[in-house]
This record gives sequence, C-alpha cells and structure tokens, in this order.
Amino acid sequence: MNTKRIAVTGGAGFLGSHLCEKLLAHGHEVLCVDNFFTGSKQNVLHLLDNPLFELMRHDVTFPLYIEVDEIYNLACPASPIHYQYDPVQTTKTSVHGAINMLGLAKRVKAKIFQASTSEVYGDPQIHPQPESYWGHVNPNGIRACYDEGKRCAETLFFDYHRQHNLRIKVARIFNTYGPRMQADDGRVVSNFIVQALRGEPLTIYGDGSQSRSFCFVDDLIEVFILLMNSPDDFVGPVNVGNPTEFTILELAEKVIAMTGTKSKIISKPLPTDDPRQRQPDITLAREKLGWSPTVTLEEGLKPTIEYFSRTLSK
Repeated sequence: MNTKRIAVTGGAGFLGSHLCEKLLAHGHEVLCVDNFFTGSKQNVLHLLDNPLFELMRHDVTFPLYIEVDEIYNLACPASPIHYQYDPVQTTKTSVHGAINMLGLAKRVKAKIFQASTSEVYGDPQIHPQPESYWGHVNPNGIRACYDEGKRCAETLFFDYHRQHNLRIKVARIFNTYGPRMQADDGRVVSNFIVQALRGEPLTIYGDGSQSRSFCFVDDLIEVFILLMNSPDDFVGPVNVGNPTEFTILELAEKVIAMTGTKSKIISKPLPTDDPRQRQPDITLAREKLGWSPTVTLEEGLKPTIEYFSRTLSK
C-alpha cells in the first residue's frame, strides 16, 4: 500500500476528526491542523496514541511550512452561529486560508482538496441544485461571510489549477450530521436532538415546510477519499450529500419519535436569507466516483442520538 503524508486542516472538527480517523485506518500518516475555534481536542483524543497521527495548533490564515503529499482543506466554521460570530475572520479563514494552503500545495507539489459548500448556491432558484448552477447569493447579507468566502475559495482553487497546473479537488458539501457535532452549533439535527433529550420544545423556523437533505458523516467521508483518489483530470466541483429530501417538520417529528421525548414543536420567525430548499443533484458523483449515500436518516440518527445522550449526561 502507498502510504502518504496527509494534512487535514480543521482536522479536530466534526468532519475533520472523522476524516483523520479514516485516513489512519487506511495506513496513512496524518497531520491534524486546527486552531480549536470550533474544533475540539476531545474529537481526536483517541487518535493521539497512534504513532502515525500528529496534532498541530495552527490558524490557516497564517502560512504553514510542512512537507506533505496531500492536503484536505476543511478549516472554516460551518454553522451560522459560529461563522456569524466573527464574520471578518470567517471570510479570512476561507480566502486567506485557501491562499496559504494553495501556496503550500504549490511549493511541495501536493494534491489539495477543498471542502466547499452547498451555500455557494445561496437561496437556490433551481431545484435540485446541479454543479452547473451559479447560485443566488446575497453578497452583503449576514450569511455572505461564509457563502462568498467559500465562493472566492473555489475561484482561487480553479485559478491555481489553471495558472499553476495544481492538482485540485473541490467538493460542495450539503447538510451532514453524525456523532461529534457540537451541541450548540445551531444546526437543525443537533438542535432538535439536544432539545428532545433535554425535554425542551423543538424549535422550527417558519412553518417547517422548508426542506433539507441530510447526509450521514460516514457516507460523506467515503466520498471525500474517493474524490481525492480519482483521476487528476476530474477536479470538480462535485456535489456531495444525500438527495433524499425531508421537510424540517418531518425531521422534528422523526427525532421526537426516536428519542421518546414528550417535547412539543414550537415555531419562530424564519431567519434572514435562510434557504427554502436544499437538495443536491449527485448525478456527477454517481457517474465519476460510483458513489451514492447508503445510510438512511433513521440509521444515521440512531448513533447521533446515542452520541448526544452520552455527551449531555457527562
């Protein structure tokens, strides 16, 4: 087996920690890079005894000087509560972070993966969203620091690819959930589970008819690695997520049923620029990578609820 030296920025976060785990299981050396703004050392504590794993506290808005074969650039707060806390820093993390990681990749001739987002589509006017759709984004709204930061990062990736022949991979991530999500990240799955386990009312915004597609973390990490290992002429962007669509109200009812809570559902006003629909068109991922998600919402919610049950009881 070809052992690689792989850096994962944002490696102590929700997605990053699962990715580090999987890369180690494949026998690679993994350098986990994180400034711990939203990532947590707890997420990677179980990996610290692995001789192939290394943890580095570093902020990607500053240059990084290391020798690696591949880079997965996942560094950026991804939930509205966290990315709106310091919107200027969020934009810098996406843009300066991309510049620094691309510069590193160019210097050491590494292949580099960008964790982009379905938020590049904004509040979409096309449904489901194919990669060819350019999006409907408010450039100066409260979500723009994340949406436009990620759009600019994609621009940088493709310009480095065209200008410097850099080997890049760009994945647009749709709603993902699973163990190691943060209890206070404001995302709908973690919100509902935490509220249900605490016996609090489940909060939906608007009438709950807005839709989302939920991908379990194991499915997502599988496609990250498939994309990174795909032929160099396939660079993306490629949608990655689960195309099965649920309304927010349906998700709330499912969480109530699975937790056995007596919680009720309450409604609050819809947040600014909140997308009405989110559903990936994953035709490209199916064709180019032979990938489609296999974990159903019920199958994925079970370990996620168990995880929050354990962490909330500590």
